[in-house]
Amino acid sequence: MSEIRSFLEKYHSEPVQFVQDLWGVEPLPFQKKVMEAVAAGDKLISVRSGHGCGKTSCCAFLLWWWVCTRLPQKAICSSPTNGQLMDGLFAELKTWHAKMPAAVANWFELTSDRIVLKASPSESFIAARVSRKENPDSLQGIHAPHVLLVIDESAVVDDKIFMTAGSSLTSEDSHMVLLGNPTRAQGFFYDTFHSMSEDWTNIHVSSLDSPLVDKAFVRGYEIRYGTDSNQYRTRILGEFPVSSDDVLIPGELVASAVERDVDVNPSAPIIWGLDVSRYGEDSSVLVKRQANHLLEKCIIWRKMDLMELAGNIVHLYEEAEDTPDEVIVDSAGLGAGLYDRLLEVGLPARGVNVSESPSSSRYANLRAELWDRLKKWFEGRDVRIPDDRRLIAELSVPRYVYTSSGKLQIESKDSIKKRGLSSPDCGDALMLTMAAMQVAGTRVSWNQPLKRRNLV
Repeated sequence: MSEIRSFLEKYHSEPVQFVQDLWGVEPLPFQKKVMEAVAAGDKLISVRSGHGCGKTSCCAFLLWWWVCTRLPQKAICSSPTNGQLMDGLFAELKTWHAKMPAAVANWFELTSDRIVLKASPSESFIAARVSRKENPDSLQGIHAPHVLLVIDESAVVDDKIFMTAGSSLTSEDSHMVLLGNPTRAQGFFYDTFHSMSEDWTNIHVSSLDSPLVDKAFVRGYEIRYGTDSNQYRTRILGEFPVSSDDVLIPGELVASAVERDVDVNPSAPIIWGLDVSRYGEDSSVLVKRQANHLLEKCIIWRKMDLMELAGNIVHLYEEAEDTPDEVIVDSAGLGAGLYDRLLEVGLPARGVNVSESPSSSRYANLRAELWDRLKKWFEGRDVRIPDDRRLIAELSVPRYVYTSSGKLQIESKDSIKKRGLSSPDCGDALMLTMAAMQVAGTRVSWNQPLKRRNLV
């Protein structure tokens, strides 16, 4: 046990040196980044890569360093299928165990799905668990002073797995590391690089940059699929596919509008859209749009009561160099009180309840109609938005379906939250500006057809 203790002290914060000394191997640059991020205390790490770049060996290095330098600890390695887990990740762990110096290898006992420290088998182990959709609790309830969850092929793991796995990250030294080929432009893994990227350490490696990938393999993908194909993007470049089939506004459509050089009519009406927070974890958001130009980044308030929020809006209105022709407020729920207050103090406010009927029978509700208009706004490819990371991510979050009667329906905020994502408050604020209908100071009821006198 004293040998183990000295090992803990020597390599506790030195994962790269651990690999170098134990196996005489120099980890690849991205492998170093992953291990050093964990050693530095990053709790959430997500790695997207091309094919054959060394993800699995990275997992093995990380897990062996962890189990050799923490006590007590619990580590879980996981993949979406039993074959991927046992023939891939767990087999890789066994391969590197066989290459260890005997003095260290003998510390451990290996079974079919578990690696335990012989000196303390209940306090230190690596367990292999399949991340099946049918068993969403497989990564739940892992508690110890030191916890490491490593999930390979994360792009195809069901979202529920990640949502329950979060309950195992309660200790200070607990970490979740996701690795995978970015084969889907949706889901939890995708969101760690987009709408949730502020909370995650993102690492990317392309097959073009990896010494492990044969150039003939890359060339084969070029010939078979073409360099502009999703297959080449995901398997070679380690990039997500261009779009997901059920996302209303594709990410590339939004990205192309960032800081785009467009002409703006300086006399066009200015429209403010205000999405009002309904719950403590949501944000109240204001956006300012003038025709095809979003004038600035979203203005965000959190945990603010309605009167305080109203005061902030009034202050912005009074200080604005160019006052808005219309302030469109999400008037459902708490927003109704804010709308009344803004009218009371003389602002050109108009309440819009997006759950009400649309102006066209093509849509399930007004929310669907306005989001579809927002999509068409981007599809014109003559609009400009600021480089607002949160807004950009949120615009490509809502999914859509067609009802049995053929009406377009947009995913609700509650449904989005059930996927483990935050409410797209910035996106909804911009969506509200698509209801702009004021002309020369005349207010028009929201439920009149949007195509009439519309100032989009």
